[in-house]
Amino acid sequence: MRLLVIDPGFGAAGDMMCGALLAAGADRDMVLRAMKQAAPELSVSQVVRCGMPAWYVRTHAGPAHRTPAEVLEIVRAADAPPAAIDLAVRVFSRIAAAEEQVHGTHHVHFHEVGADDAIADVLGACTALVTLGVDAVHILPLSVGSGTTVCAHGTMPVPAPATAEILRNADLRVATGGFSGELCTPTGAALLAEFSASFGTNEQPGRIVSVGCGAGTRDPSDHPNVLRVMVMETESPLFGPAVDVLETNVDDVSGELLADVVSSLMDAGARDACLVPVVMKKGRPGYIVRVIALPKDSERLARLLARETGSLGVRCMPMVHRFVADRRISSETVVVNGNTFTVGVKTAFMEGIPYSRKAEFDQVRDAADAAGVSVRDMKRVVEEEAWKRE
Repeated sequence: MRLLVIDPGFGAAGDMMCGALLAAGADRDMVLRAMKQAAPELSVSQVVRCGMPAWYVRTHAGPAHRTPAEVLEIVRAADAPPAAIDLAVRVFSRIAAAEEQVHGTHHVHFHEVGADDAIADVLGACTALVTLGVDAVHILPLSVGSGTTVCAHGTMPVPAPATAEILRNADLRVATGGFSGELCTPTGAALLAEFSASFGTNEQPGRIVSVGCGAGTRDPSDHPNVLRVMVMETESPLFGPAVDVLETNVDDVSGELLADVVSSLMDAGARDACLVPVVMKKGRPGYIVRVIALPKDSERLARLLARETGSLGVRCMPMVHRFVADRRISSETVVVNGNTFTVGVKTAFMEGIPYSRKAEFDQVRDAADAAGVSVRDMKRVVEEEAWKRE
């Protein structure tokens, strides 16, 4: 199993996460392409923070105030893998929920987290995580700092109210005090919270494959202002973290509502959700709603499933082991009808040997439309190019 260990012991911010994941081996081209949607003047450099080498991602973006809907519109239009966009949407949904809880339902604008740099950082971090192809994420205790910080609402205690609210709803271990100042931003907190919710697992022994550090802007003399990550190959390469399977049968819920139920479950942290058509008692057509969940999320998702469908009971098949392939996303460039296209390809490995390469369908479809060829032909060309890799 491929495991990502994140160490936010010296703090966490969006730019630090991007730098660390890039340094650990994320697909640089895909990450920068996703980020440049919001920050076209983006730059990446190698720096030293208190003796530790790190990658520093700078967006050169100015301030902006946007509504959550405006931010999500930019995110959904980004040139990024669909899985990364979905992850970024969930990150900003966490931020929106925290802002609403702190400032009330009348608060309809993001300030710092609605600016181009925050949007770019979230898109970059989510794309980087997806391209690393990790199966699980383990997050070490997070340091938030101490004292006060200045934000759009004035001088606030550390952690800032929105950051504290995000962390209150996250399964993260948090340490206060220690270093002076804000070590964890709302963006950094939301990224860690969503990474934990979507991929979280306990740390397992394994072999370190790569290490990456992402630098913050400040360079204090008493501690390195960096976030460090490690990609590990664990001792359990065949089966990934155990999951629970939740199911309920319904025959009185409309198709529109069922589609929304699946979306709600995925937004709430389900690893997967689907609908299976079945014939129920008295010959009635119906569906099994099936949800794959991490054990820590099972009770919460079962309650959501029951509430959204009106079901009187949800079955839980606990701790089901699943085969999880080592997978990575790469960029493949092809020329079709005189035009050049770059498409993401997901490669699956077993014992280090690739056995499946699948082009990202949405990108294939867009490239096929632009080239005037069938989706099937474009998919074949891209995947054949991918198979030429060693």
